[in-house]
Amino acid sequence: MDFVMKQALGGATKDMGKMLGGEEEKDPDAQKKEEERQEALRQQEEERKAKHARMEAEREKVRQTIRDKYGLKKKEEKEAEEKAAMEQPCEGSLTRPKKAIPAGCGDDDEEEEESILDTVLKFLPGPLQDMFKK
Repeated sequence: MDFVMKQALGGATKDMGKMLGGEEEKDPDAQKKEEERQEALRQQEEERKAKHARMEAEREKVRQTIRDKYGLKKKEEKEAEEKAAMEQPCEGSLTRPKKAIPAGCGDDDEEEEESILDTVLKFLPGPLQDMFKK
């Protein structure tokens, strides 16, 4: 029946024969062609990756010149410095050391009593100051 159909169609193409249920013709070089096509695709992909690597290297050079010009640091460098600062052991307590307390704010009882009395006397009128001094 295939033969009759092909004859009836006359100049039918190979594709038409396939659609009508005819057997596909096997191409002996099909596997070789497919391998060549796959190799060409791999080669194109490698070229594309190389091109993008070159472009990224070029961009990085430009970025580095900008960092040098303005004294900026890379993100990785900043993170490394912050991490190192966090890892340093904290000495002492979280409060400030006692040496940093300004004079007059300490726990010296004698000076505190005298300074309070002197402060109160300064604000009293003259005759009252004389009474307290005696």
